Amino acid sequence: MIVALAVVLDLVLSGGRVVDGTGAPWFRADVGIRGDRITAVGDLSRARARRRIELRDRMVAPGFIDMLGQSERFLLADDRVESKIRQGITTEITGEGESIAPTAPRLLVEVKPFDDRYGIRVDWSDLNGYFQRFRATLNLGTFFGAATARALVLGYGDVEANPAQIQMMQRLVGEAIEQGALGLSTALIYPPGSFARTPELIELAKVAARHGGIYATHVRGEAGTLFAALDEAITIGREARIPVEVWHLKVAGRDSWGRMKEVVARIEAARASGVDISANMYPYDAARNGLDANVPEWAHEGGTAAMIARFRDPAARARIQQELWHGGLGAETPDGIQVAAVVNPALEKYVGQRLDEIARSMGKSPEDALLDLVEADRGQTEVVRFVMSEDDVQLGLRQPWVSLGTDDPGQSTDGPFAKRRGHPRGFGSAPRLLGHYARDLKLEAVRKMTSLPARRVRLFDRGVLRPGMAADLVVFDPATVIDRATYADPSRYPEGIDVVIVNGKVVLDEGKLTAERPGRALRR
Repeated sequence: MIVALAVVLDLVLSGGRVVDGTGAPWFRADVGIRGDRITAVGDLSRARARRRIELRDRMVAPGFIDMLGQSERFLLADDRVESKIRQGITTEITGEGESIAPTAPRLLVEVKPFDDRYGIRVDWSDLNGYFQRFRATLNLGTFFGAATARALVLGYGDVEANPAQIQMMQRLVGEAIEQGALGLSTALIYPPGSFARTPELIELAKVAARHGGIYATHVRGEAGTLFAALDEAITIGREARIPVEVWHLKVAGRDSWGRMKEVVARIEAARASGVDISANMYPYDAARNGLDANVPEWAHEGGTAAMIARFRDPAARARIQQELWHGGLGAETPDGIQVAAVVNPALEKYVGQRLDEIARSMGKSPEDALLDLVEADRGQTEVVRFVMSEDDVQLGLRQPWVSLGTDDPGQSTDGPFAKRRGHPRGFGSAPRLLGHYARDLKLEAVRKMTSLPARRVRLFDRGVLRPGMAADLVVFDPATVIDRATYADPSRYPEGIDVVIVNGKVVLDEGKLTAERPGRALRR
């Protein structure tokens, strides 16, 4: 169909293969943009346009949606969010367990080392204030973290909330969702979120459900206790009558490898019973989190300062050391933990090394080396953990209800985070799904990064390429798109993604990052 428009289009993407995000086969068409919207899809050879980009057989798809990023603080120091843009990610969802807002002095103490290192000035107290500060290349939506509510009301202690305190936390949930949070989130493997009991979470989730939000969770265990943790998430969904999203679904720990088929069966059974539960994954067999996650839960009580005080008590330190290798990601060994990022500059010499190497260079036991690193970096050290099986990863990714989540912040190879090594998922997740998993292994890719996550978090004007939708688009070469980031060299941009458009503005122009910062705060 030839489309002739009286209006002048701002941009036409010509001659490409359109993958519309619905899961339908690609078709040949031009895509016209005016302002921040897709205006026309068809033969636009006769349409007037201020600019045309010839796609030369490349594919054009809706901009990819990262169902769990971690950029909310990072983008305040570097608004390029370049590792996401170069993957074709135009929208990031964040707020895992703890959220950027609301905030208060007792919460800011915990992130002070990071804020001081990167010059972040906190001038907001609620989500509205943060969104006013927001400026970036991509769009951002956030959940409200149950751990944030708990820290504001109860502090960092392992205490059970009384009815009055639950009401205070419920009010915080309602206020955050009214200001645009997408729902309620938990990260139940990390204190203080791990101190919350299931009934408390059900009561908070009921508030999110009344406001039209969803419940997203890093479940309470991903190794030996994974099935109990999944059952808890399903129970919360059923009792609160709220959709459930499991963040970065995995089967961790060598003893649990091969059990993804049981995980899939458990989730399928819950769906068949009427619980609206889905999940997201990153396409890698290693996890990443804080090194302090090895420290047993009881030793975190009271916050970072209290934890470090326990390190200095001989009896408490001995008990902590006995429990270091049996956390929520299964039994671990020091040679399976690689330091990825630090905040304290004095520790940068250890980045990229395994914990057993670091211990030898320190002349200490692995247990002492771990605790000394956590103390010296005030709990800010991040590590890569080699805890998963590739077969389990592939089986999870094959499920039609699994979308993509990088679980990593956006950063550039220069600028304030130039020395910060990461996990390859932060630079390569989307192109790895398009290249290795879709092209080579014949798994589905585009729908998992577009319409599936958009519907899940109720961004109804994104995720599908059709007239009237937001002009978030990515152009890629299906024959060459591939990730280049590795565990040894994680800060490498992918190949084969050339053009990225956010809200009608070109932010990646034939491989070059532009000065445009059109990203928007996406509210519920």
